[in-house]
Amino acid sequence: MNDWPDGWSDDNRSNRYGRGSAGAQPESARVMRQVRRGPAAPAPGQGAPPYGAGVPQQPSYVDGQGHDEGQGYDNGYDSGYNTGHVYGNGPGGPQGPGGGGDAYPRRPAPNWRRRIKWTAITLVTALVVVSVGTYFWADSKLHRDVDLSKVIDRPETGEGTNYLIVGSDSRAGMSAEEKKKLHTGSAEGKRTDSMMILHTGSNGSTLLSLPRDSNVTIPKFQGSESGKIKGPLGPNKLNAAYAFDGPTLLVRTIEYNTGLHIDHYVEIGFAGFAGIVDAVGGVEMTLDQGFKDKYSGADFKAGKQTLNGEQALAFVRTRHAFAASDLQRTKNQQKFLAALAHQVATPSTVLNPFKLYPTMGAGLDSLVVDKDMSLWDLADMFWAMKGVTSGDGTSMNMPISGSSGGNLVWDKAKVKTLVDELKNDEKVTVTGN
Repeated sequence: MNDWPDGWSDDNRSNRYGRGSAGAQPESARVMRQVRRGPAAPAPGQGAPPYGAGVPQQPSYVDGQGHDEGQGYDNGYDSGYNTGHVYGNGPGGPQGPGGGGDAYPRRPAPNWRRRIKWTAITLVTALVVVSVGTYFWADSKLHRDVDLSKVIDRPETGEGTNYLIVGSDSRAGMSAEEKKKLHTGSAEGKRTDSMMILHTGSNGSTLLSLPRDSNVTIPKFQGSESGKIKGPLGPNKLNAAYAFDGPTLLVRTIEYNTGLHIDHYVEIGFAGFAGIVDAVGGVEMTLDQGFKDKYSGADFKAGKQTLNGEQALAFVRTRHAFAASDLQRTKNQQKFLAALAHQVATPSTVLNPFKLYPTMGAGLDSLVVDKDMSLWDLADMFWAMKGVTSGDGTSMNMPISGSSGGNLVWDKAKVKTLVDELKNDEKVTVTGN
């Protein structure tokens, strides 16, 4: 049945507007598709229809010629709308529930074991590369300028390792402004401001300070530059040996007067010492009493405080503010080294590359060591010193029996016992001043 006005079917169209006609009359209204509805729902009271019979059917569309678009209209094309098919859900495509697949392909589950393995390999490789690079970088900074093979008539080596640690008043590389700031003066050459023997072994470590005003004998020696045998120079202050012919004569003099074999030599100057303190961010100390010294620039109050490089150098060099000038200064030096070693070894320094590398650079740049010194030896020295200053070892001054001409005289009996204990790597029983 056609509900459209007569004469408007597709069968009696002629040349009309919109159909390619050149006629002046507009084309009549096109016949609209009709919608076929499914059967009506059962009346109230009637029995329910069989399963599936009462489900409303999707409407189908019929054009004016009676073609049903839901029955393969347009040359057999089926949109799939009436049958419930979803685009892409044909043969070979993804299937719905019960069809053996999902609408989207699933990502494979991550292989965590493999990921953890390669992450660990990457981290270990990076750690090895950084460690090796750091080692060669640090090793290249050491100044191995001291040749201990030039020291003659040396005592036999004992158990353990003995390091001679020297703080010199070298002003090499310092500008006039830096010398003024650090109160170093402008004296030519260099002398020893502090000297310590650090013994490491199986029975703990011992840090022994040698007062620079110690009265010793400077024996004959081989000149560090000429290679000729010179001396002896006789009784003198200990620091005079360094002033006469540098590190090798100082080692020769200490070995001659103690009988203790020196295995390694380490020296640091004024600028390097201050640089290490500044690189680590200062060193916190607690002073029992305040003191001033116009020569070193010291001006301290009692109590807890953080010393920068300039203040630290003034602290370890001060001697005129104390009655027992040289002995008190060596005690201050040991106290400060304890605080410095503690500060360097804290996690905030070791685990922070922005603080660790500047600290290492400042220290290594300023160190002068013997030709046989390795980074492992240097690390052993540092950790032994840290252990001593943390209470795991012994820290003491050389035993003194009196003075002569203003110089400090060692207690020979105690020194002999002390040296024997160190040579045999035994626990030290001798006490110092």
